[in-house]
Amino acid sequence: MSSNEETMEDMNEDSFQKVKQKIVDRSKKVAQTKELLSKQAVQTKEILSKQAVKIAKQAEEHERFINKVTHLLGVLAFGAFCYLLGARPQDIPYVYCLFYVIFVPLRWIYYRFMKWHYYLLDFCYYANTIFLIDLLLYPRNEKFFMVCFSFAEGPLAWALIVWRCSLVFSSVDKIVSVLIHLLPGIVFFTIRWWDPATFAAMHPEGTSQRASWPYVEGNSYLWTWLFLVPLVGYTLWQALYFLIVNVLRRQRLLRDPEVMTSYRELSKKAQKANNIWWRLSGLLGDENRLLMYIVFQGLFTVATMALTVPIFLSYKLHVIFQILKVSATVWYGGSFLLEVMPRQVILKEKKKLEMHPITQQDQSSSVTKNTAMMNNSTGTGQS
Repeated sequence: MSSNEETMEDMNEDSFQKVKQKIVDRSKKVAQTKELLSKQAVQTKEILSKQAVKIAKQAEEHERFINKVTHLLGVLAFGAFCYLLGARPQDIPYVYCLFYVIFVPLRWIYYRFMKWHYYLLDFCYYANTIFLIDLLLYPRNEKFFMVCFSFAEGPLAWALIVWRCSLVFSSVDKIVSVLIHLLPGIVFFTIRWWDPATFAAMHPEGTSQRASWPYVEGNSYLWTWLFLVPLVGYTLWQALYFLIVNVLRRQRLLRDPEVMTSYRELSKKAQKANNIWWRLSGLLGDENRLLMYIVFQGLFTVATMALTVPIFLSYKLHVIFQILKVSATVWYGGSFLLEVMPRQVILKEKKKLEMHPITQQDQSSSVTKNTAMMNNSTGTGQS
């Protein structure tokens, strides 16, 4: 019996060792697979970054031609949009939805490469996502419409003026930045005043009870859905933004100062200009500048949302506001083309000269030699 027991123990031990060895082998294979996948991911990332740099260099080499093509397409698209706005205003929401689903994902890819992807967590993209849901899923929901109207004609619309968004047809990035803030207001303007379906809702056949769409029961109803509820939606975004950027991704941002956020960009510009916003944000000390930025942004949102109430009630005021927004972006675009762009061109040329000084000297010397030879040959021919 003892020998049989020893034999069984040996067999059990052998089987245990085999199982253990199999587990070890599998864990090694998993580790090797993970290592291989990580290496492949790194290689893929390097290949993609190299390709992106190559494309960027090629784009830089043909920058002027690309800018001309972009300007041409931008002007033509703007003209087509104006025609559509007058001929078929009910189709403007679909144009906006098409613009959003095409250009926002492309912008994420571009911003991810440039380390600007945290911009897509800003309030304008949060609001535009809500607009898309409203237009596609709940187009006849009056309360949802009023909340979206407040977002579009409140913080987004006034950001065009306050943050000096420039309509420059030769820059895709600037065009998209302007349209992200400008288009929603135009969309909700057309739905509010020009859409035939809205007219039918304003004056149903055989009755004259309703005089507007959305139907406004009174001042309290108006302020609730144009001010209080949108303000709650804004507060929710602000809390989520602070949690993601300043808590969950804080270490990532500290490790890489090249990763940009709205606060980083605005604070850099304000500090460089030493303007009133930089001085006001430092009232509680440098360590509380982020808090002051959040406070100022909150006050800006409250003020602009309150202004949507009179805009919502007056067609004339709403038309004037549309003209003001478009005029401001065109004005800032002209300022950019005449003041900022020449300085950028000069800086680029200086950088090129600093990077290739020998080449430039060789070119200048060769040009001088060629000129001298031409002069000599011309002089010989004349004599």
